[in-house]
Amino acid sequence: MFAKLGKGVVRHPWWVIGAWVLLAAVVIATAPKLTTTNDESDFLPKHYESIKAAQLQEAKYSDTTTLGGIVVIDRQDGKPLTAADNAKIKQIATDLGQQVKAPATGVVAGPPAADHRVQTLMVSFGKDADTWGDDAREVVKGMRENLGNQVKGTDLRYGVTGPTAQAIDSEESDSKSEALIGIATIGLIIVLLLIIFRSPVIALLPIVLILLVSQVATGFIGWANEIFDLNADSSISVILIVVLFGIGTDYILFLMFRYRERLRMGEDKRTAMVSAVGRVGEAIASAAGAVIAAFMALVLSSLGIFRAIGPALAIAVAVMLVAGLTLVPAVVSLTGPKVFWPSKAWQREPKHTTSARIGRSLGRRPAVYAVVTGGVLVALSVFSFGFKPSFDFGSSGLPKDAESTVALNALKQSLPAGSTDPSTVLVTSNDGGRLAQTGLTSYATGLSKVPGVGQVSPPELSKDGSTATYQVVLDDDPASEKAIDVVGGPLRDAAHRSPAGTTAYVGGSTSVYVDLDDAMVRDYKVVFPVAAVVIMLILGLLLRSIVAPLYLMASVGLGFGATLGATVLLMQSGSATGGLIFMLPIYMYLFVVALGTDYNILMVARLREEAREGRSPRDAAAKAFQHAGPTVAAAGLILAGSFASLMLAGNDLMVSMGFAISFGIGVAAFVMAMFFTPAITALLGHAAWWPGHGDARRRSTTPPPERDMELVGSRH
Repeated sequence: MFAKLGKGVVRHPWWVIGAWVLLAAVVIATAPKLTTTNDESDFLPKHYESIKAAQLQEAKYSDTTTLGGIVVIDRQDGKPLTAADNAKIKQIATDLGQQVKAPATGVVAGPPAADHRVQTLMVSFGKDADTWGDDAREVVKGMRENLGNQVKGTDLRYGVTGPTAQAIDSEESDSKSEALIGIATIGLIIVLLLIIFRSPVIALLPIVLILLVSQVATGFIGWANEIFDLNADSSISVILIVVLFGIGTDYILFLMFRYRERLRMGEDKRTAMVSAVGRVGEAIASAAGAVIAAFMALVLSSLGIFRAIGPALAIAVAVMLVAGLTLVPAVVSLTGPKVFWPSKAWQREPKHTTSARIGRSLGRRPAVYAVVTGGVLVALSVFSFGFKPSFDFGSSGLPKDAESTVALNALKQSLPAGSTDPSTVLVTSNDGGRLAQTGLTSYATGLSKVPGVGQVSPPELSKDGSTATYQVVLDDDPASEKAIDVVGGPLRDAAHRSPAGTTAYVGGSTSVYVDLDDAMVRDYKVVFPVAAVVIMLILGLLLRSIVAPLYLMASVGLGFGATLGATVLLMQSGSATGGLIFMLPIYMYLFVVALGTDYNILMVARLREEAREGRSPRDAAAKAFQHAGPTVAAAGLILAGSFASLMLAGNDLMVSMGFAISFGIGVAAFVMAMFFTPAITALLGHAAWWPGHGDARRRSTTPPPERDMELVGSRH
């Protein structure tokens, strides 16, 4: 199949290249823009309590406004506000209120904080306003510019926070991060490819081709999001850059290793490419299939964020797979050996002295390598039990110096922690009748006695009197672990003991965090096993074995635990929220498991190839490391480095994600695939291939391992 594909591509390379260019032009011209959201409630299904509370509030308080923004004003010297300052702030509120445009409906000055260091102006939006929409963003941007003129020449400083301001800052931060990460990723790939191949042509070729392919992939993702009404979080654009360039370069790398090997055997440039595609196609397709299967498992998630990100990443990998087997061979078949210019090293077989020495050591002492590497993975995995999820998506996704973040932190320092974002408790009559006032008063008393609740406001009745809303101020930061425990436990318990004939719901941001936590636990139980089973099936089909997929997945599971443990140990305590973003384990699992499986496939497939040449299990492991080790190391270094560039984004979300995924890929390549997996395979011997005979010696038309120095490329 893949040999026929290679022949077709090499026979008509200009048609293939022209088709890709035409496809990219059509997609760029017609595909919708990739849209994202920062609202955690958009990610939850409607059956969760926080969503029911929001829907009830929207239905019963149709004439109310929503909070569009908070203007935080204090003095530049940090001292308490003076009488002159208060007068100026009142004037600012009046001026802003007179100049507001839709969807804003008004600006109201709040009372100064108890320490008189901060005063707020509350910006209200109409009920149906989209606080993340373009109109709302224009209002906040204009308000920021206006405030800059208002405080000029005074000792006051300002900052606008709230959902709309955070969306603006997030968009600006993402744009800067996308450019920075893109430059860093591309630069790293160019440098590493120059070191590996010593050719500027082959170093630049993947960049040009992936830039073209990325436009096609992004367009397809935009169409998919529009057709299926999917909303990805704001990090998707940055992650796509890393996935496309990192995985794409890996696939090109393995194809080029095989192509170089066939040229060394004396084949002409076209025949060599046909041979390369025929031999490497199944491996690349299997590797991509494992990644796509892992990403598509996210459609089973209960959270909208993962249901959108999963297909998006799967589409990106699928497009890159097709390009790797068509566009790349078409271009390289035209250039031939000139792709390696000016280096002549491609004509000579490397000696692999270091890898040969380590391989012999591994073959002599596989038990030692298995125990040492396995012990390191187990030791790091212990720390994973200390993982604390953070659900403050807005703060963790923004740099610490963003205006909305600085303003919110200033507000938190002067106001009670929970007052910045109070929870809401809504009580509604089951029959639609009016609520009894006496019951509402005693109900509020019960809520105020809940440990962790600082203050409960008087009930606000809806127009028809069937629903009452209480504003509940917590003692702790609404995004803190303590606040989440209070809302998810005693507050909901007390709220659900509502007067007879009524039903109560707890809403607000903290309630959303509680439901996100429950949804994540559910997803761990569904997404993880499904992804693991599908990947094991792919491994079983590729290796024709039941035993090998079992210990390969077990090793990858250890790699996941070690990665999470290392991230907790090194990153969690230093985060602004005291925890790691709640979605991190899902991302880690998918990337570490899927990509870790790829590298395991490379090593085990090469080990099987050596066994088929008649070598003993230990000798096969030694030779497999000698030939496959450098390739796995190169691929792992490129992919880990690509994901490490996410740490340049400057916010907790991307820093923790970049560290975790790059560390996990490093573990997968440099610990599991290079040492742990071949050591276990050597110890199991023939049993590793049960019930098949994958290691049985057979007659082969391929050269022996000593000449086939890059054969591992054919197995990826």
